Amino acid sequence: MDNLLSIVTFIPTVAAIIMALFLRGEDEAAQRNAKWTALFATSITFLVSLGIYFQFDPNDTGFQFLEERDWLMGLKYKMGVDGISVLFVLLTTFVMPLTILCSWDIKTRVKEYMIAFLVLETMMLGVFMALDLVLFYLFFEASLIPMFLIVGIWGGKNRIYASFKFFLYTFFGSVLMLVAMVSMFADAQTTDIVALLSHSFSAGSFDVLGIHVVGGMQTLMFLAFFASFAVKMPMWPVHTWLPDAHVQAPTAGSVVLAAIMLKMGGYGFLRFSLPMFPVGAEVMTDVILWMSAIAIVYTSLVAMVQDDMKKLIAYSSVAHMGFVTMGIFAMNQQGIDGAIFQMLSHGFISAALFLCVGVIYDRMHTRDIDAYGGLVIRMPAYALVFMFFTMGNVGLPGTSGFIGEFLTLVGTFQKNTWVAFVATSGVILSAGYALWLYRRVVFGDLIKESLKTITDMNAREKLIFAPLIAMTLILGVYPALITDIIGPSTAALVENVNQSLAAADTSPVATRIASH
Repeated sequence: MDNLLSIVTFIPTVAAIIMALFLRGEDEAAQRNAKWTALFATSITFLVSLGIYFQFDPNDTGFQFLEERDWLMGLKYKMGVDGISVLFVLLTTFVMPLTILCSWDIKTRVKEYMIAFLVLETMMLGVFMALDLVLFYLFFEASLIPMFLIVGIWGGKNRIYASFKFFLYTFFGSVLMLVAMVSMFADAQTTDIVALLSHSFSAGSFDVLGIHVVGGMQTLMFLAFFASFAVKMPMWPVHTWLPDAHVQAPTAGSVVLAAIMLKMGGYGFLRFSLPMFPVGAEVMTDVILWMSAIAIVYTSLVAMVQDDMKKLIAYSSVAHMGFVTMGIFAMNQQGIDGAIFQMLSHGFISAALFLCVGVIYDRMHTRDIDAYGGLVIRMPAYALVFMFFTMGNVGLPGTSGFIGEFLTLVGTFQKNTWVAFVATSGVILSAGYALWLYRRVVFGDLIKESLKTITDMNAREKLIFAPLIAMTLILGVYPALITDIIGPSTAALVENVNQSLAAADTSPVATRIASH
């Protein structure tokens, strides 16, 4: 099908425009129409995106389904996917119908709420498909706006503070990336990402304000992109916006934030930082590996002392993203395969955990851990589902969480044994905070009067969890479903990075860098 990527990307926005123009009123019928329109649009988007998956050739390490046309002032509208990006497209279209379903009980400004999520889906899909720097930047930054509104309008008591903190952190990080993109255009005379992947940026060292910059322009541009992607993931120590955003966001907002938006940072490292600035990446590797290890241990310890369920899971997300950055900057096949697998797995498991919180929050209107206890007596189905995803979050063998963590640790061990050793302690800590949370919420005596009439999950809630359970199990026992698709592309990425580093090592400029 021609223009398949554009069709998938813009179906949600077309639906949003139709809703904005033709749906009127706030009565029950109008709210119902808005929900069904959003569910239909996101479901159709997922079904059409399956065409990308079934037609994708994993042995072709180049970009597929290419679309290119003139756009604006000499800029190109260019879209495409490779083995690294195609599964993030599927993850996005898979999760979005579930976010609409979990928002079924919303009563306030329903049409605007659904429009925000539909526009957000288009922006996130555009990030994973864009093959032009300007187009990527527009999608990347525009995704902030609907999420800013979702948190700021439909969030909790401190939603204004959390939404502005989220926006400002991520926006200021991206300003440096924009400066680097301008420098890239000035150097390469193109904004075409495919062309930039084969362009060699200067790695000559120089002094700036008395500071010796090893790796030259590559290191500076790497740091500029790093500022944006590190905040987006987020990495320690620029992670503090995430717990606030998660706590204040509605359940669906937390699901999208954890399952998809955090992955945009990891994807950026794989699309830009490693292949375009390999010398800069090599210069910064040890620093980033230790930052990742610190993030895993530190945020796991912080998670242990939380009394808010959402905040605990938010810190857990930061810890799991530490495994991702650690795997990426191991810069070998196992590490990068593990990082991508971990991002996809985390997309399912973290989404499910936030949904688990949403189930009981909708009934009790509190996320305080101490407000619960003994739920297994009244909610056996919920207890079973919560247990399953708690085990997935811990990394129990047989779930997708184990595969991602194991591969990233194997890859990191080859690069830096001590970092892998420190990071492995995070696996033990994750079991500590996850099982502690589960025990306090689900087990024990049902002594609180307010919980004695609580009802178990309804059919809609079970329907939401069913595909997430299926994917977590399937990927846990058959990881080749992912590794067979990403393997050739990650192997090509590692080979290209190694060739670039080898070429730099043999150049006179690089020899001078090494001597410093």
